[in-house]
Amino acid sequence: MADKFDVIVIGAGPGGYVAAIRAAQLGLKTACVEKWVNKEGKTVHGGTCLNVGCIPSKALLETSHKFVEARDHFAEIGIEVGDVSTNVAKMLEFKQQVINKNVGGISMLFKANGVTALEGAGKLLAGKKVEVTGHDGSVETYEASQVVIASGSVPVNIPPAPLTGDIIVDSSGALEFTEAPKRLGVIGAGVIGLELGSVWSRLGSEVTVIEALEEFLPSVDAQIAKEAQKLLAKQGLEIKLGAKVTGSEINGNEVEVRYADKDGEKTQAFDKLIVCVGRKPYTEKLLAGDAGVELDQRGFIKVDEQCRTSVEGVFAIGDVVRGPMLAHKASEEGVMVADIIAGHKAQMNYEAIPSVIYTSPEVAWVGKTEQQLKAEGVDYKVGTFPFSANGRALANNASEGMAKVIADAKTDRVLGVHILSQHAGELVAQGVIALEFGSSAEDLALTCFAHPTTSEAIHEAALAVDGHAIHMANRKKRK
Repeated sequence: MADKFDVIVIGAGPGGYVAAIRAAQLGLKTACVEKWVNKEGKTVHGGTCLNVGCIPSKALLETSHKFVEARDHFAEIGIEVGDVSTNVAKMLEFKQQVINKNVGGISMLFKANGVTALEGAGKLLAGKKVEVTGHDGSVETYEASQVVIASGSVPVNIPPAPLTGDIIVDSSGALEFTEAPKRLGVIGAGVIGLELGSVWSRLGSEVTVIEALEEFLPSVDAQIAKEAQKLLAKQGLEIKLGAKVTGSEINGNEVEVRYADKDGEKTQAFDKLIVCVGRKPYTEKLLAGDAGVELDQRGFIKVDEQCRTSVEGVFAIGDVVRGPMLAHKASEEGVMVADIIAGHKAQMNYEAIPSVIYTSPEVAWVGKTEQQLKAEGVDYKVGTFPFSANGRALANNASEGMAKVIADAKTDRVLGVHILSQHAGELVAQGVIALEFGSSAEDLALTCFAHPTTSEAIHEAALAVDGHAIHMANRKKRK
């Protein structure tokens, strides 16, 4: 038997590494197991988020956005740059630099906080023992007083479009294209599909997004989703809703995709095809037969509101348990679990988790949508404010979109904040704080916002809840 720890965390993604650092900060002897290796065969921390997800995709979204700004919009504000071109190889090099800085930062934080990094695949055994199989095949077993499982998730593959590694790829493969494909197909109009479609559309691809659902972004407030769809179509993304992929065939250097919509069977050829139909919890070889941890029918580890599994002293967090598959949700669960293990009282607020789609403009929201409140029979009131009436947005040459605040009709408590705008992902934090502290729309309306900022649109939307927006004509209430 190897060393014994107070806490062993399996997985060093945004849930696992945060849990490990927090536990160590609270004085617990902590180890974190990670199996991910980079192209050089070296163990790297950060999981999907830092290596093939959130961070690298944002690097490409930002660089491709700057290209479009320079090519299409600089002249509008008086900057002449002549012909602008892209260097995809250089963009990929920048993306890798960003990844390296982030994963290197976690390794440094582990050292600074005294977290022991264990390299290899972790497996939970009975009795809170963790078996670690190293990259060289060696096996060590460690004991722990508490175990935190943070094994994450992997992309879902679909039989009609099996991955080929070159022409048909998943979200990770879509970050490695060495040039913009002329015709790009994307299966799935969710967050990842829209972001990756946006990247390659900006870099010159003709992008077609094929979505089985009839409704565009059903989890987003319908008013915001409708406007976002309009803007993405204007940017060149062809989004086919109600189109179910039934098959695909590789013909030389292209793939022919078959799909069915309301008009019947159709085919379309692409040079590259990205499959982005969702993710599933990753539990492969994670649990010994007698470990005792229960899974639900969809493969998620069963946990309570504080992430306790069916085995005392074993917690699970992040994508491998219920709830949205979001890095920040995983991180906050990691903090909560570490605090509980250290004997503190902690509870995460699952009603105040923000979501962001990093298209341009960005889509961000927290709390309930109008359609959810209608379904629940809640009486509510709404205030909206367009960024076309916001001075800073106009100065930024980014006046598309709106801010929307939804409040309870009787108590005035903020129930949801929805934003479509430049940097909406930053602005939505104000809505998160409002929900976290149980603020009313009047609280936001009476708060002093800096001028000129795009944040003022949220202030105005809060004022508009009761028809008191200053910088637009308020709609008269129906009597």
